[in-house]
Amino acid sequence: MAATHTPPQFPSGKPKVVVTRQLMPSVEARMSELYEARLNKEDIPMGRDAIAEAVKDCDVLVPTVTDKIDAEVIEAAGERLKLIANFGAGTEHIDLVAAAERKIIVTNTPGVFTDDTADIAMAGIIGVPRRIREGTALVRKGEWTGWAPSGLLGRKLGGKTLGIVGMGRIGQAVAHRARAFGLEVVYHSRKPIPAALEQMLGVRYVSEIDALLAEADILTLHCPLTNDTRGMIDGRRIGLMKDGASIINTARGELIDQEALIEALYAGKLAGAGLDVYPDEPNVDERLLKHPNVMTLPHIGSATAEGREASGDRVIANIRFWADGHRPPDQVLTALIG
Repeated sequence: MAATHTPPQFPSGKPKVVVTRQLMPSVEARMSELYEARLNKEDIPMGRDAIAEAVKDCDVLVPTVTDKIDAEVIEAAGERLKLIANFGAGTEHIDLVAAAERKIIVTNTPGVFTDDTADIAMAGIIGVPRRIREGTALVRKGEWTGWAPSGLLGRKLGGKTLGIVGMGRIGQAVAHRARAFGLEVVYHSRKPIPAALEQMLGVRYVSEIDALLAEADILTLHCPLTNDTRGMIDGRRIGLMKDGASIINTARGELIDQEALIEALYAGKLAGAGLDVYPDEPNVDERLLKHPNVMTLPHIGSATAEGREASGDRVIANIRFWADGHRPPDQVLTALIG
């Protein structure tokens, strides 16, 4: 394969790579073998100032979704920094425009966590209508008095409508799983998926998100965080939903107006919610923790050993392609932003 750019030269003969969080042992071992790697063995999150200092003297930065790589951090980078090899698919925490202006390539690891995240979404889709958290708490507190014909009545899944916002890889994986539970699946996305794929998944496109919300018994979010999607599920839109509906969010916490969500939960408008992400992680609003039918998970949608190892391997591959003078396979194109 011909090089797409002149392979960079490194003082030590290897690229200097700064990794902001602890990765899988096999991934860190391979990085240490291939690169001059600065690892985070204690797994203490690097603050913004620490990252800004680190990028002054490295060739590659390997951040994660919790690291904010904004224009100021990128501006602080030394001339050596030419690659930001993100661990994970989402890149909204990286200022892609600022990186492009500095001619810094950004890569990600798309598709690696699709099934893992879809599985966690299904846990909420099943668990919230069936009041799993409430039942578990009852048993753990020693307050369960035994089976009763009217005890902890939830809602069955079969015949209900699942609304999916965002029909990318994860949305499609959720749709595939949902059909096995007898759910009718409708979706909204910027544009419909091909008709053949719709037929295969058994889904129906709804062009207006407001109309989708009015149909859904359960709403699940699988779209990226952008200026258009930030706060998209607000009080007005929650008001359009059926009484007793549920909301599942394994995408980004900022997609939902949290105050509106909490108000709807405590007013009884919504039966419950399944949340794996929050707008101010790792802080979780106490009112969400106290609500009996809100499943609060600690951002574990991608937390499988297999997925985390595969993502690390993709990061390594992206660095190797770049260091050899080739275009990385997972380069994020600035022209496609938004």
